[in-house]
Amino acid sequence: MTAALERVKHELAGVRTGRASVSILDSVHVEAYGARMPLNQLASLSVPEPTLIVAQPFDPSQLGAIEKAVRASDLGLNPSNDGKVVRIPIPSLTEERRKELSRHVHRLAEEGRNSVRQVRRDANERLKKLLKDHKISEDDEKKGLDEVQKLTDHQVKLIDDVQKKKDADLLGK
Repeated sequence: MTAALERVKHELAGVRTGRASVSILDSVHVEAYGARMPLNQLASLSVPEPTLIVAQPFDPSQLGAIEKAVRASDLGLNPSNDGKVVRIPIPSLTEERRKELSRHVHRLAEEGRNSVRQVRRDANERLKKLLKDHKISEDDEKKGLDEVQKLTDHQVKLIDDVQKKKDADLLGK
């Protein structure tokens, strides 16, 4: 269940909110040294301003490849290369794009909730099988089912909280 929560948090961190965050570049991979490498392994990423990310490559010869990879990503970013660093301005989001991203956030959160519920289903089935095989008592099964439900409710609440926070960032509420 915790894995589902962490996956949702990780996926939501990659959703742009109009504010610069290096985590939005987690999905960017650069063709370098004969392989596809994550951007954060080729450059130092920083956020000097709320709407700007700066990528300073460890190897200056990779400037062009980094700029090309960021431009080719589906993030809608337009990087510029000044010979030393790649500057990646984060454009403000339109209201329509914010609503679209909000729907995407809701979808990701629902997938996370479904994953948690699937874990609950699997655990409940295991408990019922143990009862059927006479390895636990009915009281133990009842306690187990209650405990699994409490954990499920807690994880779903945490996912809801993460979703609400991301929605607030997106929609400015």
